[in-house]
Amino acid sequence: MKSSEDIKNIAIQTIEEEANSIYQLKNYIDGDFVKTVELILESNGRVVITGIGKSANIANKIVATLNSTGTPALFMHAADAIHGDLGMIRPNDTVICISKSGNTPEIKVLVPLIKNMGNTLVAMVSGLDSFLALNSDYVLKAKVEKEACPNNLAPTNSTTAQLVMGDALAVALLECRQFTDRDFAKYHPGGALGKKLYLRVSDLVSKENPPKVSIDEKIRPIILEISSKRMGSTAVVNEQDELLGIITDGDLRRMLERNEDVSQLTAKDIMTPTPKITSSDVLAINAFQIMEKNNITGLAVVDNGKYIGMVHLHDILKEGIV
Repeated sequence: MKSSEDIKNIAIQTIEEEANSIYQLKNYIDGDFVKTVELILESNGRVVITGIGKSANIANKIVATLNSTGTPALFMHAADAIHGDLGMIRPNDTVICISKSGNTPEIKVLVPLIKNMGNTLVAMVSGLDSFLALNSDYVLKAKVEKEACPNNLAPTNSTTAQLVMGDALAVALLECRQFTDRDFAKYHPGGALGKKLYLRVSDLVSKENPPKVSIDEKIRPIILEISSKRMGSTAVVNEQDELLGIITDGDLRRMLERNEDVSQLTAKDIMTPTPKITSSDVLAINAFQIMEKNNITGLAVVDNGKYIGMVHLHDILKEGIV
């Protein structure tokens, strides 16, 4: 039985070996990598990624990354391909075949079939003198010297290298396409991630009868306005709905602490004249960050100089994006 210290050392050694394998990949980013990126950018087809065994698992992940960053892609299992799935490849598609050795029987059968179809074939392979590498149009060199496995058998360094090379390809394509966070949001509309990227203040603010009082309003109507609208604050506006200030629950408490007679006080005496504001087109997550930074629970929403409503911290929390 290994000691706890031995177990820790094994884990650290594995991480170090895989990190070193990844770091060495920078030496293999060459003209073939650039040509592959340019080929995919200029093509009106898709990227079909194939592999077998653990490489097939990596292929699936790279397909998911490409699809989510603006490059249409699909997975084709190498074994299934030679039993009918080759029909999914269209004339303009680019095919990327992932394999560590590049010499597995399925790959040797598949490669000539793809070449006969006339599609451009890109190898992602560690074995640079393999059948796959020598018969491909371009080679993405996911080369590793050995596996982290002490028997040099279980795919560890090799699959990590494939994954990182796939990420490098996806990010290069992403940046060349000038893919923005808004583009990313189109492909990730669900869950907290999607909401962070597309949910805006306009989706949360209620523009119908928002809390507001005039600058000359007395204390009782102010308290009633804050209480009835359940926002914890109210805007102070002029006749043109231009924002003059804001009054919060905290402002009311501080007013009571400072004054024994509050009957003659007005909104002007209580309000914060330079409140934090936002606009309706700001992302909800950014509005949350303003609240968090300033330790407040609400923001007045102002568009084109006009007050349109309030957005509260609870509105954002309810959406589950933080």
